Amino acid sequence: MSGEEDWRSLIGLRASTEEINPRTIDIDQRTGPDLVGAILAEDAGVHRAVAGATEQIGGLVEIAVRTLDSGGRVHYVGSGTSGRLAVLDAAELLPTYGVGPEEVIAHLAGGEPAMVSAAEGAEDDAAAGARAVAGAGRSDLVIGVTASGRTPYVGGALRHARRQDIATGLVATNTAAELAHLADVAVLVDTGPEAVTGSTRMKAGTAQKMVLNAFSTATMVRRGKTYGNLMTEVLATNDKLRARTVRMLIQATGADAAQCAQALADSPDTRTALVALLAGADPAAAARALAHYRPDSTRTDDPGGVRSAVAHLRNPDGTGPAATACQGPVDQG
Repeated sequence: MSGEEDWRSLIGLRASTEEINPRTIDIDQRTGPDLVGAILAEDAGVHRAVAGATEQIGGLVEIAVRTLDSGGRVHYVGSGTSGRLAVLDAAELLPTYGVGPEEVIAHLAGGEPAMVSAAEGAEDDAAAGARAVAGAGRSDLVIGVTASGRTPYVGGALRHARRQDIATGLVATNTAAELAHLADVAVLVDTGPEAVTGSTRMKAGTAQKMVLNAFSTATMVRRGKTYGNLMTEVLATNDKLRARTVRMLIQATGADAAQCAQALADSPDTRTALVALLAGADPAAAARALAHYRPDSTRTDDPGGVRSAVAHLRNPDGTGPAATACQGPVDQG
């Protein structure tokens, strides 16, 4: 099929994002504030659309937890705005949860240059999508991210994954997504027509960002990367993050800033400092307890192992209060 035939075949693409939005048909005649108001009014419905896919997102989380627990890796695959959002989500997991590309990696059509320069033509290369995930194994998970739900680059990756019996997911903002049949779990969010017809960096992009945020955050929480809603795996690589880590220890334990900073300095990581402070133990003992209670997603009342380690240190003979009762002055579950 020629390039001309390819694009001509897409004129009738079934996607609500390509439809004319009757609410914004006159936006080129509006003043600045009125125009912005119209755009933001369209954005207001995105949350409801994403919330409608809660069960599907949750199902994808469960697959991702099993994937990572078994030593597999999560692969995002996308192009354009969708791919850039996937890269952003994967990149932010390292400073936030200590999870790098050895566990979650994003493949962007056009490679790294496409992050800062348009390379939209790369999305038509299905073979490149297949090559991007050629190293994926059967314990991995491949998730396509595409507004239209038909991007060839994403399709190539998903088809390769299916042939290799690798778990698959799809995040799209088209309920008629052509690639949905290639996904074990398809998250299809109906964001409706864009304020500017077909500009999927707008509502569709916002929806995909929300889905990816919810998916990756829920996956990390299920895998024990938090204590309650406090981040325990932050990589304190700058002053802001160092302050956030100490603040988290204060919030979790009620100790003062000096105590928390000292515990952090004496410990190999934040989780150890947290357990030491909560249990009133030295960091070496805290580290030994955590080595016994490693993060475990099947430990549903304490996936991070912090409560269990604290309970062990407080009651080494096992006759004291249950691990789930251990908490700091802020209720962390």
